[in-house]
Amino acid sequence: MSTILITGGGRGIGYELAKQLVRLPASEVALVLVTARGPSKLLDGLVAASAGRVLRFHCEATDEQSVQAFAAELDTKLGGKGVDILVNNIGVMPITEGGMHALDAAELLSTFDINVVSAHRMTVAMIPLLQKGSGKKIANVSTPLGSIEYASRYTWLSTPAYKVTKAAMNMMTAQYALDLGKQGFTVVAVSPGWLQTDMGSKDADLDVDTGVSALRNLILSTKEDANGKFFNIHVPGWENAKGPNQYDGAEIPW
Repeated sequence: MSTILITGGGRGIGYELAKQLVRLPASEVALVLVTARGPSKLLDGLVAASAGRVLRFHCEATDEQSVQAFAAELDTKLGGKGVDILVNNIGVMPITEGGMHALDAAELLSTFDINVVSAHRMTVAMIPLLQKGSGKKIANVSTPLGSIEYASRYTWLSTPAYKVTKAAMNMMTAQYALDLGKQGFTVVAVSPGWLQTDMGSKDADLDVDTGVSALRNLILSTKEDANGKFFNIHVPGWENAKGPNQYDGAEIPW
């Protein structure tokens, strides 16, 4: 019976992941913990219908005091029990017309705080609870746009701050894997694919249900031998798709 924490679950991928996880038997997923920074009627409805299996917490991941207060609140709420899986899902993708040289330094710094430092803050705060859990798994939601090897594949998408910060998140994943692997942790970067969310747009490859279902399976199935790796989702029929994106379940190069 796993206890799973998802950050940024008020909408999009985070909300859909919480919704899909709570559909699983309680013997598999006992409790889904979700952070959100603002109001979310969708999440409120999910909590109300979950019979206590989904719990919502306010947390502003860019604020150290908010993260620490959340960690203390969660520790009390769990009553000595731990967290099995942490899913660092918070992220933004600003558009910068004109490419890298047109990117404002302040926007890059702000994007770095949200996409990288926030995940670091949350991970540090959650390590004591993850050490109490049996899963000891951290999944950082990333993207092939952060792959240096794939950089030339995505020149058509003018999101330099997103690409740079997701590359940094990937290195952070590798560093945490090295640090925590000795304690039996599994730390991975996972790509949910290009999904039809507010961020991904209606032009994206996959509907949210399909992409998040594959993401859920990927997160739940990873074992210790996956520690320090970067994985794609698997969607049948998309293994050899034309265009920049294939969803074959394979490792993505850094």
